[in-house]
Amino acid sequence: MTEMLSHLKKNWQAQPEENIGEDERAISALAGGALALYGLRRGPGGLLLTGLGAALVYRGLTGRSAAYRALGLTSAGPDALPAPQPLTVTRAETVERPREELYRHWRNFENLPAFMQHLESVTALDERRSRWAAKAPLGTRVEWDAEIVEDRPGELIAWRSLPGAQVPSAGRVEFREATGGRGTVVRVQMEYTPPGGALGALAALVAGEEPHKQVADDLRNFKALMEAGEVPTTRGQPSGRGMDEPDPRAARLLARAGAKKGSVA
Repeated sequence: MTEMLSHLKKNWQAQPEENIGEDERAISALAGGALALYGLRRGPGGLLLTGLGAALVYRGLTGRSAAYRALGLTSAGPDALPAPQPLTVTRAETVERPREELYRHWRNFENLPAFMQHLESVTALDERRSRWAAKAPLGTRVEWDAEIVEDRPGELIAWRSLPGAQVPSAGRVEFREATGGRGTVVRVQMEYTPPGGALGALAALVAGEEPHKQVADDLRNFKALMEAGEVPTTRGQPSGRGMDEPDPRAARLLARAGAKKGSVA
């Protein structure tokens, strides 16, 4: 990695002024460092990722992008690119349980980490507000506060992040009777702006954390939890827990977060 950075540095003087904004530079450097370490841990098979990570680190440290320059783009100064557009993901799954029961379980947001694998914890602050902590691409972590904006018992829950969130996001889940009385159709719509814009979305894709797959996996986990009382682990083994019990992993993380409250995106 050192040799790659040295090679990239030789071209620095040949590059004109900066064309990457401060926020994008920070994201680029952090994501690049994480990606390079991820590649190194994979051994010879991770050389490409290590090289890409080194290039992103260089990009963040210098504030210069040859690709942007070739395309006549910039994220710095008055000619900066517009803010990234939110990404919307919609998925549906039929769950063979009454919709009132499914609504109650989802409405307790502290239950969400039991089936949403990217979530570390959700802490209720009051009846409508909650604090979320989640795993982000390449081993990073983000936190934000959210509020419920619509709540129709047994039918719908909608929420959104509060202003200033690291990851502006919104979510909506609807519960409808399935045709023929065969359970409940659970329809989820998630909207968020990837941290770092297109660069953050690319990092998520490289790390296997692409949002469409995440939402589909989370909804399948919810179905398994509510129908069988357990969520399959990555090794194919079930992780059982009661229907109305928060995920024990989340409980431990919540206790740890309480001990560290105020120290902590």
